[in-house]
Amino acid sequence: MIGAIIGDIAGSRFEWHNYKSKKISLFNKKCRPTDDSVMSLAVAKAILACEGNYEELSANAIACMQELGRIYKDAGYGGSFYKWLFTENPQPYNSYGNGAGMRVGPCGFAAKTLEEAKELAAKVTRVSHDHPEGMKGAEAIAVAVFLAKSGKSKEEIRTFIEENYYKIEFTLDGIRKKYTFDVSCQGSVPVALEAFFEANDFEDAIRNAISVGGDSDTIAAMAGAVAEAFYGIPENVIRSAIPYLDRQEMEILCTFEKKFPSKAVAEDGGAVKTVFDVLNVFEK
Repeated sequence: MIGAIIGDIAGSRFEWHNYKSKKISLFNKKCRPTDDSVMSLAVAKAILACEGNYEELSANAIACMQELGRIYKDAGYGGSFYKWLFTENPQPYNSYGNGAGMRVGPCGFAAKTLEEAKELAAKVTRVSHDHPEGMKGAEAIAVAVFLAKSGKSKEEIRTFIEENYYKIEFTLDGIRKKYTFDVSCQGSVPVALEAFFEANDFEDAIRNAISVGGDSDTIAAMAGAVAEAFYGIPENVIRSAIPYLDRQEMEILCTFEKKFPSKAVAEDGGAVKTVFDVLNVFEK
């Protein structure tokens, strides 16, 4: 799930200052984890708390999102969701914002089947973003992650997405000039998916997502989750992202990556490692 966090951190400095080019460094001193990272970690923590029995996942998701949301209260939440975080008895508010899609990467990594990926996404989404478009956007990202980690080709993933969720009838070059800030699932999830589809590797997916403009950190977080599942992440990119996370965030991330491992790509072409292997060495 670190792919979403890397996308968020890399995109954070461009959210309000769009830069419509792929010629960027992924990280600099202006980068930071935002609400995309915090809520992805909250969903990961909720999944871990279930210990394989997801009957209480919705309740756990509320508890974990409120817990971390209140700790990292300045992460950049939308107004309605910020109120939700601090409400004693939070209720869904018919949202179709892309907050639904940016936090569900862990569902795709944790799921054992396609149907379970859909179920987990629904359980963590309907507690706040229960509009049909919010539910659809979250499911599309979780499903894409699941299919990617299961070894499906890009053509197979695209076909499934287009038959069940969105017709993606554009290219990034075709929309880049006119694309503007859009926080809806329907306006940003297809863009994130196309950023993945057009990518050559993990880093290219992040650069694609940022280069479109708009809600850069969230689009890159969603693209990063899928790209991690498909490509794995270069070790040097993982190591570069770690200093942006504090001890509590790292603890959740390490625990989740150990339980639901994804691939780290060695720069020297050496043996395949998991993301946890890289995180664990760094922590030591």
